[in-house]
Amino acid sequence: MDDTPIGRAAQLAVEALGRAGQGLPRPEQTRVMVVANQKGGVGKTTTTVNLAASLALHGARVLVVDLDPQGNASTALGVDHHAEVPSVYDVLVEARPLAEVVQPVPDVEGLFCAPATIDLAGAEIELVSLVARESRLKRAIDAYEQPLDYIFIDCPPSLGLLTVNAMVAGNEVLIPIQCEYYALEGLGQLLHNVDLVRGHLNPRLHVSTILLTMYDGRTRLASQVADEVRGHFGAEVLRTSIPRSVRISEAPSYGQTVLTYDPGSSGSLSYLEAAREMALRGMPRQAEAHHERHDGGAQ
Repeated sequence: MDDTPIGRAAQLAVEALGRAGQGLPRPEQTRVMVVANQKGGVGKTTTTVNLAASLALHGARVLVVDLDPQGNASTALGVDHHAEVPSVYDVLVEARPLAEVVQPVPDVEGLFCAPATIDLAGAEIELVSLVARESRLKRAIDAYEQPLDYIFIDCPPSLGLLTVNAMVAGNEVLIPIQCEYYALEGLGQLLHNVDLVRGHLNPRLHVSTILLTMYDGRTRLASQVADEVRGHFGAEVLRTSIPRSVRISEAPSYGQTVLTYDPGSSGSLSYLEAAREMALRGMPRQAEAHHERHDGGAQ
């Protein structure tokens, strides 16, 4: 257990679910999750940092790669990311080893972050002229020697070269969808890009997880959107949805995830449950079955 007050409080949140003693299954290989949705304001970064923290609190070793020039994931994890800090930019453009930029996250044991700095804003243009520009992040991750159970890549809200690098490096795509008007708007293009990357650059890539965010059970709209998303994506949608929560919104301004900011809140418990569900359903046999389903079951 973490000895800091925040760490102890977060551990209490895990125990509040009554399941901490069971732990979670460790994946046989590192699961590399690409968190993507080019629509802004859907809870993408919030989902990245809180799922990562939830899994770390359950004993997993987790790395968050902040690929968004705004650096919001780095901020929420309390990791230094001012202009002089070695960052993902140096990894992509200067071929710096990932191990030289990764920082431990304060207060959550087993959680690490490769931060983004504002330099990353120019990386899209600088990558264009570089050799193997689509696979530079994959190479860096492959060369990273520290054992990890999960890597979460927080993508920018666009479908440019940074997001393509994430998709080439990843195995699974996790799409947060907010329970509001036009929830599915623009998703067609994202799914098309996933298909393109799978066809040309990374045959392992697939959409494994859809998470409903900003769910307000008091409104008919939220349940209608949830039904629509479940009807569209089926088994990929987690049963757990994330409620609209002031606590979730406040946490990043204190350099924290909601897990450490307010461990007993509904938002914290929802992310813990979503992480648990994701870990349990992500076992290798299910991933293979998923591939067979989507490849037409050719044998």
